[in-house]
Amino acid sequence: MTTERAAPAAADTATPPAPGPGGGAPRVTLRVGQTPGEGDLAGGDHRVLQAAVDYVAAAGGGTVRIGPGTYLMGDSLHLRPGVTVRGSGPETVLRKAPSAESALVLDGDYGEEQITVADGRGFAPGAGVAVWDDRSGGFHTVVGTLLEGPIPPRVPEEEPGSTFRVSRPMQADYLVSRNARAATVFPVISGYHLSGARIEQLTIDGNRGENAPLNGCRGGGIFLYRAHGTAIADCVVRDYNGDGISFQQSDDVRVLRCRVSGNAALGIHPGSGSQRPVVADCHSFGNGTIGLFLCWRVRGGRFERNRLEGNGRVGISIGHKDTDNLFVENVVTGNAGYGVLFRDEAAPMSGHRNRFLRCTIEGNGRDDPQGAEVRVDGGTRGVVFETCVVGAAPAVVEAGQTPPGVVVGPRAEAPTFIP
Repeated sequence: MTTERAAPAAADTATPPAPGPGGGAPRVTLRVGQTPGEGDLAGGDHRVLQAAVDYVAAAGGGTVRIGPGTYLMGDSLHLRPGVTVRGSGPETVLRKAPSAESALVLDGDYGEEQITVADGRGFAPGAGVAVWDDRSGGFHTVVGTLLEGPIPPRVPEEEPGSTFRVSRPMQADYLVSRNARAATVFPVISGYHLSGARIEQLTIDGNRGENAPLNGCRGGGIFLYRAHGTAIADCVVRDYNGDGISFQQSDDVRVLRCRVSGNAALGIHPGSGSQRPVVADCHSFGNGTIGLFLCWRVRGGRFERNRLEGNGRVGISIGHKDTDNLFVENVVTGNAGYGVLFRDEAAPMSGHRNRFLRCTIEGNGRDDPQGAEVRVDGGTRGVVFETCVVGAAPAVVEAGQTPPGVVVGPRAEAPTFIP
């Protein structure tokens, strides 16, 4: 373990300095390796990584440096305020452990902090867990950690299953009559209710083929919830059975120079009121549905020099109250349905006043007879494409016209194209 003086802040290349007199307070650096002597701590799974992050956080912040190797993740690596987690590039892989899954024997009631599963194999204290039923979705799925169990039955109704205590209360009623289930699925890295965390130079392997799905409002290869000012830089996120990178209700998040591919659902998913996101120099490709999905109330964002390519449905999707965002020099190509889709929302809730500058949107709609380069639905208005290529040619048209490959719905205002 070492301490280092905080350097002056650099633009998205270094951990912000800790406050303090004379150029900043000393900050702890803790090294993690896979073999004894390789670092300050040695181990090969989430437990050693979490111990390092928690130690650095308790010391006032700093950096956890993770050496090369594959680390098996039986629970999330939970971020802490003011802590940078830095890998060694592609050689540092955080791989999701295979999941166990079981039906519930008893309903998981809203606010309850335990579950009773029919088959307890693969469930154990310390494992991450998600609980849901056929009606729950989005934020109504609960994701936590198993704290204790199997607990001896305390009432006869618990006897047919295995009961475990969970770190988070149930977010809804998960009913056996609605196929209530639990599985040891969770984000590989997660951050809740914090600020100033940073993730750098890591590869996240979601091990998609050996895991149950988890929806992107509660999970992803990297998942943030009210984690303001978090930066994710120079990371690879691949093959998660859900979203690649998802951040919800998290302001001023930066996602920089990341490769996001082969995830079952969305590539990059800012949503649920995340304000002023910056996504720059990223490549989101080969994901199951959408490369870049602006969920609800994403405003004031800047999306620059990204490549959204070969995704299963849409390159960029914009919708519910996603207004006043700027898209600069993005390339959107080879997506199955639409290059850019403005979703079908009522006029007050549509994605108004989004501006595209020097973007290339071509070669999309390859698998959909109704596909298009750009589709503008709902009551969308105030969209501007400036100095863009749409389809095979620059989007320069006469007043009142739209270029080929652009579809405008009956309630939408036609975009403005500026040469």
